[in-house]
Amino acid sequence: MGSMFLNSPSPAPNKLTRASSKCDWCFLRWRKRNLVVFCQGGGGKAIRSSGFPSVLTERSAVVSDQEHNIASVRDAGSLVLSPNGKGQPEIAVKDLVPYGGPTSSSLVDMQDGIGIVKFLGGKGFFISGATGFLAKVLIEKILRTVPDVGKIYVLIKAENKEAAIARLKNEIINAELFKCLRQTHGKSYQSFMLSKLVPVVGNVCKSNLGLEEDLADKIANEVDIIVNSAANTTFDERYDVAIDVNTRGTFHLMSFAKKCQKLKLFLQVSTAYVNGQRQGRIMEKPFRFGDCIARENPIISESTPRFLPALDIEYEMNLALGAKEAFQENEVTQKMKELGLERAKKYGWQDTYVFTKAMAEMVVGSMRGDIPVVIIRPSVIESTCKDPFPGWMEGNRMMDPIILYYGKGQLSGFLVDPNGVLDVVPADMVVNATLAAIAWHGMEKKPDINVYQIASSVVNPLVFQDLATLLHEHYNSSPYMDSNGRPIHVPSMKLFSSMEEFSAHLWRYVIQRSRLAETASSDRKLSQNMKTYAEKQWNRPSTWPIYMSRTLSMVEGLIIAILRN
Repeated sequence: MGSMFLNSPSPAPNKLTRASSKCDWCFLRWRKRNLVVFCQGGGGKAIRSSGFPSVLTERSAVVSDQEHNIASVRDAGSLVLSPNGKGQPEIAVKDLVPYGGPTSSSLVDMQDGIGIVKFLGGKGFFISGATGFLAKVLIEKILRTVPDVGKIYVLIKAENKEAAIARLKNEIINAELFKCLRQTHGKSYQSFMLSKLVPVVGNVCKSNLGLEEDLADKIANEVDIIVNSAANTTFDERYDVAIDVNTRGTFHLMSFAKKCQKLKLFLQVSTAYVNGQRQGRIMEKPFRFGDCIARENPIISESTPRFLPALDIEYEMNLALGAKEAFQENEVTQKMKELGLERAKKYGWQDTYVFTKAMAEMVVGSMRGDIPVVIIRPSVIESTCKDPFPGWMEGNRMMDPIILYYGKGQLSGFLVDPNGVLDVVPADMVVNATLAAIAWHGMEKKPDINVYQIASSVVNPLVFQDLATLLHEHYNSSPYMDSNGRPIHVPSMKLFSSMEEFSAHLWRYVIQRSRLAETASSDRKLSQNMKTYAEKQWNRPSTWPIYMSRTLSMVEGLIIAILRN
């Protein structure tokens, strides 16, 4: 990613201008700074100024010095951020100090890199979750920009080596994401990829990662960098399943890392939402073993006990694995999901996914010893912005089902605060930040733990109302086609900030879709059930995309029920 600055507070998100175009890497002589990310308190609304969809109420002047090709920033103190909504004090850039105190570092020559390519050359990697979305983008970037990298061992869950090789080819080597590498290497593409990528049959949920002893010793003697990208990202997953992959899996990987003789860095892929129900300014501070977000809140809710013990991860693991024995087979899945959400909320996290990922960070911090550790916490990761090409995506992620249903004319409204901010970051920008952190701290060789929160909502926020406008403009210019080849024209998306508005709209939608308005009076019970279900989800923002998808299914069920009557 080239060095970039916010160009203007434009309604178009991610409007950036390049300060230098010599190559793909950021040319900042980069120093570790404990930056901050803001969670939305006070209603989660972004302040609007001069009609711009941004929390930037003033913008510092960014001036490019053409003669020396050095970017300088003037009047930095005039940049004011109001990320926490109305009634919150404004926070100026000059007040944004790193965790641990201010730094004296100044702007440096942007043409001097930090030596990312040089550091990565010849290094051996061990990557878990390698067939996942983010890990693929990471692998592609490394192989495209550092072709002399060492072996990249990819941990793949498979029955045997042949099955692992098949998954490697089908899910990585043959993926569209790697088409630039395919064009570069031509006929030698397959041989190049197989010379760099080594599939390893294993499972993070098993002791010693399920590796054969000889292979484990070989990897331990060769690997320089371990990247833990394996995760179960389902918000309401069964507690035993989520804790086994996200928490116990991290324990197994850290245990293996301590056997690696030449290990220079352990990188843990986490999420910005491990900050749970924290509000206001959130520092890039690692969790300590036993931390509990619920105890940080000075206002104790009715559901939170007055005395809350420290979070005991070993107890939680045993609870998750043992609780399923107490339930009937036909109810164990639902009960284990409920248990996960119950434990998460008790300690201050909103769902099972982020709770188990937070515990994973605690495991890393407590086990690392003198191993240098970097934890990255991206917000919602979406498609690539630039590298290796714009718009690459795999599967439906976060907001994608909502966008697709809207474009197909099957969803005209959405339950969300129009002034709320959706924090998304392109996958390639997350990877660029990850590689910069790996190189910098790998070269430092200090046994520290460093946290990087990779988010966009403060500097370049995407407000829901503006997202709705952008989607409407997009589908007007590039509409979906129906089964008869005719363009689907969609109205402006309606955003509902209250449950009453949304419930009334949803019921009207059902009636219109079924064209049986005369049955409306006889199905008030169905409407009330829908409203009750929606109200349960309103206070769980992290589950809104799942909720909206389920709501669409519920609408279809209502239509069928009406037709049967």
